[in-house]
Amino acid sequence: MDIKGILKPLTAWKRAFQPPHTIEVPNKGKREAAERYRGFHYNDIDKCIGCGTCSAICENEAIKMVKVREPQKGDSGYRPRIDYGRCCWCALCVDVCPTGSLEMTNEYVWVRESADEFIFTPGVDIIGHEEKRDKGYKKDEKLNFLHLERVPMRELDGKERTKTFAEVVLGYLEEEARREAERCIGCGLCISGCPARMHIPDYIRAIAEGDDVKSLNIIYENNPMPEMCGKVCTRRCEFECSLGHLGDPVAIRWLKRYVVEQFDDLKKYVKAEPQPLNGKKIGIVGAGPAGLTAAYYLILKGYETEIFEAAPKAGGMTFLGIPKYRFPIPSLDKQVELIESVGVKIHYNSPVTDKKFKKMLEEYDAIFVATGLPKGMSMRIEGEDHPKVTYAIDFLRRVNLGEKIRLDGEDVVIVGGGNVAIDAVRVAKRLGANSFIAYRRRVVDMPADDEEIEATEHEGIPIYTQIIPLRVEDGPEGKVKLIYGKAKMVQEKPGERPRPVLIEGKEYEYVVDRVIVAIGQQPELSYLPEEIRNKIEMNRRLIKVNERQMTSIEKIFAGGDLTNWTADAISAIADGMRAVKGIEMYLNGEISWDKK
Repeated sequence: MDIKGILKPLTAWKRAFQPPHTIEVPNKGKREAAERYRGFHYNDIDKCIGCGTCSAICENEAIKMVKVREPQKGDSGYRPRIDYGRCCWCALCVDVCPTGSLEMTNEYVWVRESADEFIFTPGVDIIGHEEKRDKGYKKDEKLNFLHLERVPMRELDGKERTKTFAEVVLGYLEEEARREAERCIGCGLCISGCPARMHIPDYIRAIAEGDDVKSLNIIYENNPMPEMCGKVCTRRCEFECSLGHLGDPVAIRWLKRYVVEQFDDLKKYVKAEPQPLNGKKIGIVGAGPAGLTAAYYLILKGYETEIFEAAPKAGGMTFLGIPKYRFPIPSLDKQVELIESVGVKIHYNSPVTDKKFKKMLEEYDAIFVATGLPKGMSMRIEGEDHPKVTYAIDFLRRVNLGEKIRLDGEDVVIVGGGNVAIDAVRVAKRLGANSFIAYRRRVVDMPADDEEIEATEHEGIPIYTQIIPLRVEDGPEGKVKLIYGKAKMVQEKPGERPRPVLIEGKEYEYVVDRVIVAIGQQPELSYLPEEIRNKIEMNRRLIKVNERQMTSIEKIFAGGDLTNWTADAISAIADGMRAVKGIEMYLNGEISWDKK
């Protein structure tokens, strides 16, 4: 007989008279939780960007994104709502949060009468533990759920590349592109920064999956100049990338470049099938990004399109203004070839005159003007008409059109701080000059892209700041003098951008072989008949348009740098897309000028 087995249940009764190891909560006190206890969620809704990564990672489907504010760039306006009937407190949502806004307190007591109250939006719905955030589970920096460092891009050595116009950035190899694409979490916030609203997460996902043809066709849904954008775009999409809050944004521009570079003949892979012509004709003035975009998507919709371009090649300022070490001619040519292959007619070396424009108004059902900003802005100082002074846009145009220019050993000052100034100073260096930049503000204030400024510094090109040109004079031995003063930076209101103010009483000079001015550009509208120039509504120096790119003159649409203060290629492409919709609505009778 097993006596122990018989007596064992009886011995358990002795525990009934011992003190309990548990605490009755909340009635009889509270036990302090561990420092990193995974308690109730808290979300800093101002830090949160509504990317939805927490919702995507949750295997219990306990997190749903709900709208709490109006969306804006880099913020979807949505915030996570958590169902504590489903949550298992694994904290994966906290560990993958790309901004670190989501965390967990070490509070574990929450009593409510209704079960519905356990479905709540942290940071919006107040549940009583928000002030106890000093303890609890925060993002574990040791866990590498997010790949915060981008795959580096290979490029030519800074000093060597100034000896040639060879392309500086070398592009991703296949394995590099796949790894970089895999970093994307697919939140889509990048789309809010893209003027053309490209389907960025979709084409990046296709790259990660190894389907470059699919990626290419997704890109071409709303961008007919992707290799250009992959090389010279201002990449505003990357500034909204959720990974950029804690690490490097996804290299969206370089991934687009990678895809297009895989195909020498785009015509074989892009599924561009124009509809039958519908009898409507559209005339386009200017074969820049805006004009090419409008022509491409109009022809796909069945509208006959013709472009009149004054230059021997299409591309506008991307051909005439951007140096070939940034955007080689073959990259431009293959994109234009695809556009022409679907039926777009481009008349090269065909500048439009006022008489030609009048005839176009009679011959075409609508006209889209996109002639950019081909004239340099004046410094408005004495002596600027000196023969040794030129404008950067004219200088770059001459170089890109193949004019043989040598600046061996010359001292050249470029006045300005934008991308055009950067292009001019780097081109001058490649042509043999001792070139440098003189800018009226600080480097941190320069409107040029940060990477372009960095590239200039890598090439050993000086950037002198807080310099205000005063006048231009003859110099010794055929040189020219740029007389300038120094500026102090004055901030009149907190948070306001400091402005340069001339320090009176002292002047300095640069004695150089030539001065190149790059302080902005303006349109040239002599091709418009005088009666139209007098009537067309302007927004300072640009043509004013509405959201459909309609001007104040019937039948005339406009876009690109001619209407857009951002003055970048992707904005011009977006204008071209809007013009397509506007022209279509106009010709279908959906909108009219008297009700625009």
